[in-house]
Amino acid sequence: MFLKSKQLIYLSTLFLLFSFSCSKQEVLPEQNSIPITFAVIGDYGADNENELAVANLVKSWNPDLIITVGDNNYEHGESESIDKNIGKYYHEYIGNYMGVYGEGSPENRFFPCLGNHDWYSMTKANPYLEYFTLPGNERYYDYVVENVHFFVLDSDENEPDGITSASNQAVWLKNKLSESASKFNVVYFHHAPYTSGEHGNTIVLQWPFKEWGADVVLSGHDHEYERISVDDFPYFVVGNGGRSLREFKNVIPESLVRYSSNYGAVLVKVDTGKMDFESYSIDGKLVDRYSLLK
Repeated sequence: MFLKSKQLIYLSTLFLLFSFSCSKQEVLPEQNSIPITFAVIGDYGADNENELAVANLVKSWNPDLIITVGDNNYEHGESESIDKNIGKYYHEYIGNYMGVYGEGSPENRFFPCLGNHDWYSMTKANPYLEYFTLPGNERYYDYVVENVHFFVLDSDENEPDGITSASNQAVWLKNKLSESASKFNVVYFHHAPYTSGEHGNTIVLQWPFKEWGADVVLSGHDHEYERISVDDFPYFVVGNGGRSLREFKNVIPESLVRYSSNYGAVLVKVDTGKMDFESYSIDGKLVDRYSLLK
């Protein structure tokens, strides 16, 4: 009887510990579930009425941060044009802002990536690198906002650390993704791995993002909006930020939604276990909606 009682006490204790452990696991995610919103713009930096309309749309959302998928400074990425192409429209989101268009942000809330036009200056990407204050080497870097880990790449062929899946830059991404403890891992860069636009797929950038731990890939380069699914993994092309609009040339089988009738941007809303993507045109039309659940 003594042994049976002892065993019962032991089993009861194990059950209580297990229940307590489960209880803790259920509430832990809630501690890092502060909702955030961010806007995605691409191929925008042209200092024209289209960029102004997109900027007004984006700022009407009052997002916590703005990310860009490249081509921030048309046409040739020069220092003479960078402030009027970027700061004129988004200075209130830029940290350490030194331009002439007003006050910047006390902390940076503007996170761009390099596009091919940002590399075209006589000094390569130097005007971009000198204008922004970004983490890491500033060409590719990562940062965390609440439960989202962002990974920013340089997809241009001029990138010193390479753009193949075996490059130093790719090794960096793979390692960083493996270390991420965030609910969502967002990767973004300029050249689209998959696209129905005139540039076509950038095969060299078809890295195993899903296998490495990413949840979504955002890009630009083609001047339109498109949502693509490859092996149940979402890719977005957001290139209708203001420079120009282009037609879809060759629709790929993986393409789900395509839009090139007007300029616009994407609003992303993040809450516990859910990331909602909403693509809008500058006239307020909801072009597409997609939910990523985890």
